[in-house]
Amino acid sequence: MRKEYDFSKGEKGKFYKSKLELNIPVYLDASAFTFVDKIAKRKNKDVSSVVNQIIHSDIQLSESLK
Repeated sequence: MRKEYDFSKGEKGKFYKSKLELNIPVYLDASAFTFVDKIAKRKNKDVSSVVNQIIHSDIQLSESLK
């Protein structure tokens, strides 16, 4: 790395997008992935869909316990 960088021609906020939605990657450990992957293959769905279904059902369960 250089000791100094010249930002005199830089443009503040050039790449800022106020309404941008980011999909943050989530990493499952090996046993969790194996569990979800088996369900996904059985249902002929992708792993992301199965994980989302599991999370949504947990949300519903949590809401019903309030």
